[in-house]
This record gives sequence, structure tokens and C-alpha cells, in this order.
Amino acid sequence: QVQLVESGGGLVQAGGSLRLSCAASGNIVSIAAMGWYRQTPGKQRELVATTTAGGSTDYADSVKGRFTISRDNAKKTVYLQMNALKPEDTAVYYCNAAIKMTSWLPFRDYWGQGTQVTVSS
Repeated sequence: QVQLVESGGGLVQAGGSLRLSCAASGNIVSIAAMGWYRQTPGKQRELVATTTAGGSTDYADSVKGRFTISRDNAKKTVYLQMNALKPEDTAVYYCNAAIKMTSWLPFRDYWGQGTQVTVSS
């Protein structure tokens, strides 16, 4: 079994900062890409930021320059530092990771349970 457990969401005023964490646990042989997505009611889940095992990163245009994704491979944890938050960043944020449980199985996508981020104006 594999679990992704997120933490760090909450309520913050516009212009403030939050740091999200997502820790993977279970029978894990390898983790490839890890990332953060977000979703608001009535809309599709959208990519916020991703990072590869080697540390390459990619960001949605709407968060470039404000959000920073990082990971600690030893801790199997990915972080999202969110600065200069705007009300439009309000959403449920989901952690995603491509995980291999055994050497003979392919990588499979796993999702966290989601954490609410609310930015007040």
C-alpha cells in the first residue's frame, strides 16, 4: 500500500504565504515525478507545479514567480512554498506522485486526499 499525506493548508490573507507538504509512505521502490494540482468547485483539476526525481521543475503560468516546488528524496516528501497568495489561489490542493512499488511493476499515479487553501481578500 502507498499513501500520500498532505499538510499545511489553511486560511491566509491575500499577500500571505503558506507551505504545503506531502509525504509518501508504504512499499516504495522508486518515485519519479511529484507534483501539486488544485481544483475549485465546477472546474477541472489543474496542474500547479511538478518536479522530477532529478530536480527539474515546471509551473503553471499563474503561479510562476510566486510558488516554489521542492522535494526531499530521502524523506519521500514534496513541498510547495506559496508566496504572495491571491484570492484566486483558493482551491483544494492535491499532491500527486508517480510511484513504483516493486521493480517489475510500472510507475503508477497516486493522489493525496487534498488540503484546502483559502485566501481572503
